[in-house]
Amino acid sequence: MKGSRKSPSAAPLPYPQTPDTAKAWFIRHGINKSAWARDLGIDRMVMVDLLRGRLKGLRGEAHRAAIALGLKANPESTSKAA
Repeated sequence: MKGSRKSPSAAPLPYPQTPDTAKAWFIRHGINKSAWARDLGIDRMVMVDLLRGRLKGLRGEAHRAAIALGLKANPESTSKAA
């Protein structure tokens, strides 16, 4: 079963990234952006719009995709200084 196997490339990009560095990361690692998005459960067009600068990733799926692309820091992984 080809489709049920998770790709080892299905990991979030390291933070921080810009749209240009994220695109270069995919090229440098030879990873198909559509397959990467599919493996992480991200809509391909949301990812494309983030990389083209059409979306800012403020809410919902665009926010989750921006975190996975390394465009935004993961709010759950940042610790609060008390």
